[in-house]
Amino acid sequence: MIIHAGVLLAAPMANTPVVLQAGSEDVAIVAIIFGTGSMILVPLVRAWARRLENRGAPTALPLRDIEDRLDRIERAVESIAVEVERVSEGQRFVTKLLAEKAPAQIPPSDR
Repeated sequence: MIIHAGVLLAAPMANTPVVLQAGSEDVAIVAIIFGTGSMILVPLVRAWARRLENRGAPTALPLRDIEDRLDRIERAVESIAVEVERVSEGQRFVTKLLAEKAPAQIPPSDR
């Protein structure tokens, strides 16, 4: 048997070949194989191409940019700490006022 361009050629005892057409199952199997292969290989090839393309690009930030960023973060943390201290001082003051206040007289119930 000889396969040529998707057509199965069977050579019986005579010298004339008999042409057998490929069935729809064969076409479906080939489509599934190539579809699955392309779904796996295309993203891998694209990722590999991006990696090759970005090979010469600098990946790290300059040291001065990192120092400036850390300085801004430090100032932000300090200002947050000041605000938290103000809120806690206000809470302590209100708690002190409520503790010093005499308890209100509760009228007896009618039961």
